[in-house]
Amino acid sequence: MKSKIIFVLLILASLSFAQIAYTDCTDKMSENFIDIQKVIPDVVMDIRYYGTHNFLGEKVDGYLAPKCILSKEAAQALAGVQKDLVPYSLTLKIYDCYRPQRAVNHFVRWAKEIENTKTMREFYPTIDKRNLFRDGYIDSKSGHSRGSTVDLTIVPLPAPAQAEYISGQKLSECYMPMEQRFGDNSIDMGTGFDCFHELSNIANANIGRQQKMNRLLLKSLMEKHGFKNYDMEWWHYTLKNEPYPDTYFNFVIE
Repeated sequence: MKSKIIFVLLILASLSFAQIAYTDCTDKMSENFIDIQKVIPDVVMDIRYYGTHNFLGEKVDGYLAPKCILSKEAAQALAGVQKDLVPYSLTLKIYDCYRPQRAVNHFVRWAKEIENTKTMREFYPTIDKRNLFRDGYIDSKSGHSRGSTVDLTIVPLPAPAQAEYISGQKLSECYMPMEQRFGDNSIDMGTGFDCFHELSNIANANIGRQQKMNRLLLKSLMEKHGFKNYDMEWWHYTLKNEPYPDTYFNFVIE
């Protein structure tokens, strides 16, 4: 009996260790991280969580500067995508890169504030906020915190002017036609960024032909350079061979 108890304790201990290893979190920035503009100086930036035009409707914890920080491996791979686009008068535009765990914690706190629905009309107009966890839109961990995930789109060159978001302005549903939703200067991908809606699914058939082609262009180039897509979000890509698959960083972006 005693040997069985010891065996069970050893199993539990090993499971606990595995869990700890998987959820390892550190406040220290690795020397292997780099500002994307040092690798792709001409990339267009629209870091949404640094400002208030995002699904929370407020600046997010950990974003002290509108920067894109990535692992060097992800940054170099992304440079390859940019190199392929530029000859066709196109450029990448980045919405988010490395995301501190404290920002993810901010997302979770917001999602539990069921009565706070000030951004519902634009970002999740057809979803009950109580179901954001169940439906996979919000989680307590994010691949972004591992430093090799990026949210992005494609913009024509010369880049059109980006519409300025004024806090408190009237919002439009993110799944509406491009001319009706918030004015993003990217090519038409079928929905706005961070649109919690079925039309954001990369393979949704209910978008127009040109929108499908635009998504395919982005997906093909990202896959060519070693990224994989998260199928619920056309903008979300993670480097397949990410260098920190089990580490969730928490240093601030500054």
